Amino acid sequence: MTRRILTLFSALALVGLSSAPAVALDPVRKSVSTSVAAVPAVTPADRIMGRADAPVTVIEYASFTCSHCADWTNEILPQFKARYIDTGKVRLVFRDMPTAPAQIASTAAGIARCAAPERFFDVAHSLMGGQAAAFEKGDARDWFMNAIAASGRTQEQIETCLKAPATSQALQAEVEGAVAAGVSGTPSFFVNGKRVADHSLEALSAAIDPLIRAR
Repeated sequence: MTRRILTLFSALALVGLSSAPAVALDPVRKSVSTSVAAVPAVTPADRIMGRADAPVTVIEYASFTCSHCADWTNEILPQFKARYIDTGKVRLVFRDMPTAPAQIASTAAGIARCAAPERFFDVAHSLMGGQAAAFEKGDARDWFMNAIAASGRTQEQIETCLKAPATSQALQAEVEGAVAAGVSGTPSFFVNGKRVADHSLEALSAAIDPLIRAR
């Protein structure tokens, strides 16, 4: 996933996104505490797919430069959505945990955050769907521009938002919350606050179904 990174970095300047927010290359290493906190509660600032009153909340920590995250979004999410989200049983909360290369991941996360709220998941799907091609080419320009096209914002609006301190602060706060909750890799999932180690549809279903039956 680190192939031709210099070309990818140069693409940031070419697209005009060189001032995008950055997070530490390996943010998990910033943690000095061995204690694990609860996963942060869902707030109005979260990006949520599904009904607000769904009985089960699944929180996903993901990175737009994580190939396993892209695989989950592209291959598993459609089935997960049909089974749980579209039926009102689950709300899915997406949170950022940028992974290497951090500047690329943080810029992608920033573009998604700066999108019109109702377009967030359109941008996320664009980024996850185009991830493999972007890294194969070693050029992020089309990848970023396609995401901006799906954002409901102009490129100028996205660039202004990316440069705003609040954007990087919100991203960093999300990373810190993940680290405190013991997240050490992506994708990571919590079902009603409890970590599920395996992100397969079968493992998630095993955690979700008993909660639904218990209602």
